[in-house]
Amino acid sequence: MIYSMTGYGKSVLQLPTKKITIELKSLNSKNLDLNARMPSIYREKELSIRKLLADKLVRGKIDFSIYVEATAEDTSTQINTPVVKQYMSQLKAIVDAEDATLLEMAVRFPDALNTVREEIDENEWNAIQGGINDAVEALVSHRLNEGKVLESDFNNRVGNIGIILKKVIEMDPERVEGVRERLKKGVEELKEKYDENRFEQELVYYIEKFDITEEKVRLKNHLNYFTESINSKDSNGKKLGFISQEMGREINTIGSKSNYAPMQQLVVQMKDELEKIKEQLLNVL
Repeated sequence: MIYSMTGYGKSVLQLPTKKITIELKSLNSKNLDLNARMPSIYREKELSIRKLLADKLVRGKIDFSIYVEATAEDTSTQINTPVVKQYMSQLKAIVDAEDATLLEMAVRFPDALNTVREEIDENEWNAIQGGINDAVEALVSHRLNEGKVLESDFNNRVGNIGIILKKVIEMDPERVEGVRERLKKGVEELKEKYDENRFEQELVYYIEKFDITEEKVRLKNHLNYFTESINSKDSNGKKLGFISQEMGREINTIGSKSNYAPMQQLVVQMKDELEKIKEQLLNVL
């Protein structure tokens, strides 16, 4: 089972005096990159929110937002009546204007309005915590669905590499014989006498240098290990990335050792499938 790092989660709370919307967006990232936006009243809870998101989401570029929309008369701003009256009295001494005009001018001056700092209501915060958990679950569900799509693609491409590897294995005896014939023909074209036994010894040594038996075995093991890791309980994109690097090393070595054009064409096909796997692995949690 694998999870994508891409996902979206949302929850909406309707409280007595306000509507609260919680949103989570996630994109791929090497580590956890968390950006939190919320009204100042909830800032004291930011550390606990970050810990919750880090525990549940593990990795990715995460955008977390809390939006508040007032749905009833609920204001923390009050008129500072004594100060406003004092301003109006002073203005009346220098301006001939009606009280409404003086009031309009007075409320623009410093300290005319008092903003009372709100305290978080515990019942409200408990509801918000529930909303955050709902948004996280929605995002995780989205990640899982995206992961299933990636898993299907990985299995398909790993299967393709396995099919091509079988063709490489079947072609290997033909390749070795082709190398043998080319060397023998090259020596004969020199029109020089040579020791048959010595030639065979050198030929065996040369062919051994281009033997790809170990690479074929290791690549097959890496393909199996990749499939096993996909089907494990934990999603580990970094581990799959390491396995894909090992697969790439074996494929490259087969290509450099093959010395046979038809086999090199198969190697190119395997490289193409592997590159597509590596691109998609950037999105795996």
